[in-house]
Amino acid sequence: MQVISKDGTPIAYDRVGQGPAVILVDAAMCYRKMGPSAALARLLAEHFTVFTYDRRGRGESGDAPAYNVAREIEDLHAVLQAAGGSAAVWGTSSGAVLALDAATRLAGIKKVATYEAPLIVDDSRPTTERDWQQIDQALAA
Repeated sequence: MQVISKDGTPIAYDRVGQGPAVILVDAAMCYRKMGPSAALARLLAEHFTVFTYDRRGRGESGDAPAYNVAREIEDLHAVLQAAGGSAAVWGTSSGAVLALDAATRLAGIKKVATYEAPLIVDDSRPTTERDWQQIDQALAA
């Protein structure tokens, strides 16, 4: 199945199960057929209607020339509308950060659960600026 995001990008998704809606937001390098969401969706399907989707630029979803978090939130909003306009959201890694950001902008997100959000919330270790620079250099190579 697919929905069309606000900017016209097609977003591919699957729906399994029956019950209250839950949307699973994958990590950056995953999509609905490759990553933890497929197995989690099968487990949750006994009690929930579970929506998994390919984030923009992954799997069977379309892409845009420049990455923008706002577009990803619009994509999640399109899936939320397919879920009836109201859902709980589970996010993994960068998907967790996206879920948290979307919850501040989309009234239909009723609950959020996250796993391994890449956030540093205290001073227990230094920031990862050097790590991000190395990742940027590797991607540019």
